[in-house]
Amino acid sequence: METPTWRDRLREEDELLEQLNAQAEQARRRRAQAMKEGSEQLGSVYALAKELGLSWTAVANAIKKYTTE
Repeated sequence: METPTWRDRLREEDELLEQLNAQAEQARRRRAQAMKEGSEQLGSVYALAKELGLSWTAVANAIKKYTTE
């Protein structure tokens, strides 16, 4: 069996990276939606951040960035 050329391998890896980036973006949006729901349930972004052990600014920024269309 012949080994693919470096160009073919590079093209395949670029395609894989594009797929992974798209999946990561979808995961960030789902995670931010869960954070939004959690902050609503707990009453504030601060309460959620405390529960998760994250800074409230990180939580607020994720919600703002990934739940707005």
